[in-house]
Amino acid sequence: EGLIEFYDSFKDMFEFFCKNTTIHGTIRLVCSGSNRMKTAFWTLLFLASFGMLYWQFALMFNQYWGYPVVLTMSMHSEPKMFPAITICNLDPYRFELVSEHLVQLDHMAEESITFLYGVNTSASLFHMNEKNVYIKDLSNIGNLSRSSFKLSRNFSLLRMPNHSNVSGKKHYSVGFRLCNATGGNCFYKTYSSGMDAILEWYRFHYMNIMSQLPVIINISDHEEQIEDMVYSCQYDGEPCRPGDYIHFHHPVFGSCYTFNSKGTDSFWTATKPGIPYGLSLILRAEQKDHIPLLSTVAGVKVMIHNHNQTPFLEHEGFDIRPGIATTIGIQQDEVNRLGGNYGKCTTDGSDVNVKLLYNNSYTLQACLHSCFQHIMVRKCGCGYYYYPLPPGAEYCDYNKQPAWGHCFYQLYNRLRNHHLNCFDQCPKPCR
Repeated sequence: EGLIEFYDSFKDMFEFFCKNTTIHGTIRLVCSGSNRMKTAFWTLLFLASFGMLYWQFALMFNQYWGYPVVLTMSMHSEPKMFPAITICNLDPYRFELVSEHLVQLDHMAEESITFLYGVNTSASLFHMNEKNVYIKDLSNIGNLSRSSFKLSRNFSLLRMPNHSNVSGKKHYSVGFRLCNATGGNCFYKTYSSGMDAILEWYRFHYMNIMSQLPVIINISDHEEQIEDMVYSCQYDGEPCRPGDYIHFHHPVFGSCYTFNSKGTDSFWTATKPGIPYGLSLILRAEQKDHIPLLSTVAGVKVMIHNHNQTPFLEHEGFDIRPGIATTIGIQQDEVNRLGGNYGKCTTDGSDVNVKLLYNNSYTLQACLHSCFQHIMVRKCGCGYYYYPLPPGAEYCDYNKQPAWGHCFYQLYNRLRNHHLNCFDQCPKPCR
């Protein structure tokens, strides 16, 4: 035989290939033509294998294009920068500039409670003495005068039957009516709890009163000193210095203090764990000039936060009741989010379309508040008292904007139900 054997036909060569090839599997589709059962078996096996291959490829590509991340956790023990601590009295104080109006509002609330429930609260809830009412000559303070603002009685509390109950018992809702600028499209801001309704009604009037204060409040004009609230302050066993804290006005809680924050002399460093090496405070919860229907509790609000972060104490933090010793241990958790294709986050807020109204670093809460305030000013013509104002705007006052409450509550309900685009415009911080 020669080195190269020539076949008489392609069929003979193909039969030789099928008998001697070492290729397995799919070659049997064509090499077992004489056995249809074997061909059918190999065909099904080939299709099943190809389907499994396609399924595995689909899973692999879906996982790849889903940009998965791996969560890595690690613990370190090293000297850390001590966080900022903000404290506020849970009972807001009465500004002397608007104390007269607050006393009038207390009397209106007393009349409303008596009308709704027939309960006389003058001896228990509103124990205001003449010596606690501060009235100054307001003619030289900004543009505020006694005749420039009047409490409105167009928002009286009403008790209405609740027709949604199915128990057969008669239930009532309590609330007040709000209408637009033309007196139409009215709705009732109601609550099943009469106490909740009275608190919201009081808060609504309170915001109108506080809108009379200057936008920038000079804290030094207020009588309260840190000694009135902080009896003792020590960090790492050393007494606190005046440069270790800053005093600021919070729209909800009034006078507040932040220790170890941006604006203080230098940041504290935590070198050792334990109570003696942290911040120790002895506080007093003052209630002599309290506003009972704005805050129904006594104590101190405390929030632990970053040095350049605005403290949103109305949403975060925790309460400490008076008369007890409280020990707080902290542990720092650092979260780094991946942006780009992995998710939506922002490094410093510079790429966010919302102009922040706070001077500190970007946070989700600061962005949401700023977004809502911009929409509020654009839609209602005035700003919400509890948030900072954009340039050229003023706070809402029903003497100037009688329908602002109607506009505000509708917008706020849309924000709570995620129907405003603020949640789309405000991503979480990447770190």
